[in-house]
Amino acid sequence: MFTQAAVTAARRFNRKKGWVLSSHIAMSMMLALFPFVLFTVAMAGAFADISAQAMDRQEVIELVFGAWPQGVAEPIVVEINAVLQTSGVKLATFGAVLAMYFASNGVDAIRLALVSAYHEADQRPFWHSRLICISLVIAGGAALLLAAIFEVLLPFYARNLADFLPMVQLGAGWENGLNGVLVTVLPLAAVLMCHLVLPKHRYTVAQIAPGVLLTFVLWWAAGLGFAIYIGRFAQYSATYAGLAGAMAALIFLYLNAAILIFGAEYNGALMDLRANNKT
Repeated sequence: MFTQAAVTAARRFNRKKGWVLSSHIAMSMMLALFPFVLFTVAMAGAFADISAQAMDRQEVIELVFGAWPQGVAEPIVVEINAVLQTSGVKLATFGAVLAMYFASNGVDAIRLALVSAYHEADQRPFWHSRLICISLVIAGGAALLLAAIFEVLLPFYARNLADFLPMVQLGAGWENGLNGVLVTVLPLAAVLMCHLVLPKHRYTVAQIAPGVLLTFVLWWAAGLGFAIYIGRFAQYSATYAGLAGAMAALIFLYLNAAILIFGAEYNGALMDLRANNKT
């Protein structure tokens, strides 16, 4: 059944012009990337004011780009840091609202792909769907902020606990392992939330889990393969000059968008096969 669902998903992906929709999602996500990071860093600055605790913006940025190949993420991170050094950690209220709205455009592009994959006729009004997308942007920023706080506070309390309990031994490099766990869990949670919240119909975790796990595994494989390609074969600088970093990021997002759509189509095909078997 799972192999048949994969073949059906591939056929539907091609029939629905999945590569074209992937380019739309990739461009939307590329345009939303800077606003989302700026919005999240602004949230971190607001938290620092309220709690009187310093928040390292690099912690947030590393969580956003931790799963990206280094050759793709590095030029983008450099530009983001340049923007933050110019504008500071905080954003004006109007600027934060605009950043949040533009970031929601990328989420809305994913919503359209999921609605199509699940064969839904989404007739929700514009304000309703946009409110859902904006809510996910806020939730995503809050999740990154909480993860950054967790990454800072857990080692602090763990070291204090080790001082009081000599039998507790902390292995070398375990803090880097914590960052790796967060970088792994956050994309998986983001895909799961998109499948749960963005379609009109509410599906159970059991229904969407196969496509979510497939998306995550293919993302991991694509990231590894793209890192090798960038490091050994790609010569973007010869073709795109100063735009090489942006083009590498855009192609990487394009590949990941295609995988996301394929995962949703896989869920749709699997649900159809199970429904047919019951009848």
